[in-house]
Amino acid sequence: MEVDLFGNEIVKHLSIKDRFIVPPFSILDGNSGDWMDRLRRWKMLNIKSEIGRNDNILFNQGLEKYMPNYNNTSIFDPVLCELMYRWFCPENGLIIDPFAGGSVRGIVANYLGYKYTGIELRQEQVDSNREQALNILEVNNQPQWYIGDSEKILNDLIPEYDFAFTCPPYFNLEVYSDLDEDLSTMTYEDFLLKYEEIIIKTISKLKNNCFFAIVVGEVRDKQGFYLDFVGDTKKIFMRNGTKYYNDFVYKERGLLSAAFRVNNNFVKSKKNVKIHQNVIIFKKCGGAILNNFETELSNEAGT
Repeated sequence: MEVDLFGNEIVKHLSIKDRFIVPPFSILDGNSGDWMDRLRRWKMLNIKSEIGRNDNILFNQGLEKYMPNYNNTSIFDPVLCELMYRWFCPENGLIIDPFAGGSVRGIVANYLGYKYTGIELRQEQVDSNREQALNILEVNNQPQWYIGDSEKILNDLIPEYDFAFTCPPYFNLEVYSDLDEDLSTMTYEDFLLKYEEIIIKTISKLKNNCFFAIVVGEVRDKQGFYLDFVGDTKKIFMRNGTKYYNDFVYKERGLLSAAFRVNNNFVKSKKNVKIHQNVIIFKKCGGAILNNFETELSNEAGT
């Protein structure tokens, strides 16, 4: 411990970068220099989240003829994972993910000292995730992936989790399988009903006063109008025991592909080209915890 001339401890003030990696502003820029530098470090682990998934992203179809090496499978950003875990999950906390998908969220969590539990519908995806995790992490530090329907599997999990982090299907924007339980194959009305049931059960597995972070984006109906999936997500959470706490806009990488999409999206149909996702943070409140939470908000508001 360093002290000054009077014996008082010298407190060194960390920079925003040292404390948070990137500033926790409402815009998270995946194209910034600090972000890209962090991403390069994560890529050194050789995480291949696209393995085990089909090439089926609708808004990327057709880019291959312009960009032969383009991979049209969505890959989750490991830097975004790291930020959510470090900012909103207690050290060594337990993480639940009801829409696991690829390997990134699980590998990043356990690499950083957290304990991840994910639920994924498809056997081939989980097999790939487990294989990658064994290549990157110690045998005794493996994420746990369950195979099957989250609505059913969540019933058997103990309510002990410190943080929930997930990225659900954006309705039918990506079609992952032809399984009956797959949300991406349903009508929007049926999709929302099952989606809400899974969210409700995931919230029930969180400890009180803990956060639930979800990455969502808007999708359009067959006529080209937005369905307001982001708005529906907020309504589902706020009527089921959580409060709306933070909202980040994650500015995606891949602006080159966005430039190609301008011709089809805006020039032809006047639809803007989406280059962001919404990262929404909710906080679970209950009993005495709710009163503490409301007091916290009042103090912040100065009332």
